[in-house]
Amino acid sequence: MAENQPINKHRLNHNLVTFAARLRQILERPAFISREQPWPASFESLALELFALQFDGNPAYRKICQSRRQTPDTVEHWTQIPHVSTSVFKELDLSCLLPEERTTVFHSSGTTNQRPGRHFHGPASLAVYAASLWQWFQPHFRCENEFLFLTPDPGAAPRSSLVHMCAIVHQNARPQSGLADGLAERANFFGRLAGDGTWTVDFAALLRTLESVAVASQPVTIIGTAFSFLHLLDFLAERQLRLALPRGSQVMETGGYKNRSRVLPKNELHAFITRQLGVDRDNIICEYGMSELSSQAYDLETQPPAAILPSRAFHFPPWARVKIISPESGCEVAEGEPGLVRVLDLANVFSVAAIQTEDLGVRRGEGFELLGRAQLAEPRGCSLMTA
Repeated sequence: MAENQPINKHRLNHNLVTFAARLRQILERPAFISREQPWPASFESLALELFALQFDGNPAYRKICQSRRQTPDTVEHWTQIPHVSTSVFKELDLSCLLPEERTTVFHSSGTTNQRPGRHFHGPASLAVYAASLWQWFQPHFRCENEFLFLTPDPGAAPRSSLVHMCAIVHQNARPQSGLADGLAERANFFGRLAGDGTWTVDFAALLRTLESVAVASQPVTIIGTAFSFLHLLDFLAERQLRLALPRGSQVMETGGYKNRSRVLPKNELHAFITRQLGVDRDNIICEYGMSELSSQAYDLETQPPAAILPSRAFHFPPWARVKIISPESGCEVAEGEPGLVRVLDLANVFSVAAIQTEDLGVRRGEGFELLGRAQLAEPRGCSLMTA
């Protein structure tokens, strides 16, 4: 499209809605719930098509692309698609949606004195978000487990993408629970909002529920941020309580500490989880995600013959791609070298697909090892932090 050509927003939104519907059809194929299934579409062609639609439909993004002289006429490969830093989401409305179409907004997490980034959504974008989340969640978790969340419920934290993720899991999981009293029908959200807006955990209610699942021998999956788990573990340790969750139980740990607790290196936190909850390391899964993305990464065991590599690395679904970028040169680093994590997420249909994070990582084959936040980056609660 010529730079000065008028834009028909309704036509462009229709094209984006059509693209979103096609993508959902791909994501929701029943066969694609295994990591071994091949990606049944051309990532390259979809990425270039989406870039052209976002260039036309996202005015703030179009100006960024034009300032870099990168347009659909010049970009030939998905690696050339212009990226946007997560920090820009704090300053600009990076959305293809008209203001009246923005029914939901997710805010980036951080300390209370920071201005949050904003990722706007409407019904179509939330539908893609849900499809992306659930199709990549299923291969990594036992969906027959009872799910317990150390977050507030969606009504209490409507701007949290993590809470929205938990709500989707809660709606879609089908626990094979023989529990009496309808435990599976209860909210299962044990986070509470303190007066200053911070998250706490209702330990008493959570312990009552854990006692119920123990009696019924019902495996559970507990999902929460690192600081919420640390508060729970400290609570148990101070009372000399050690739980032995039913066999098959899992933990999903995500996010950082938000300066709300002491900080433990990841291996120490996971050893603490094993000691106090009885969940072994193989059943502790880390999630990497952020409000500016619509897909999540999970850490997985690396496959032979990569025995010389770390035993676990983060992997996004095949509709997202990761590059590790040198902050000095802007070029992709070699295998095993550190750099900034950059993600191109096709599920970000109505905003910007190419996102430059402020997280440091190391390329590990098709995945990456997370090192933590860049030195000058603001702390975020929902980006993994390691010491």
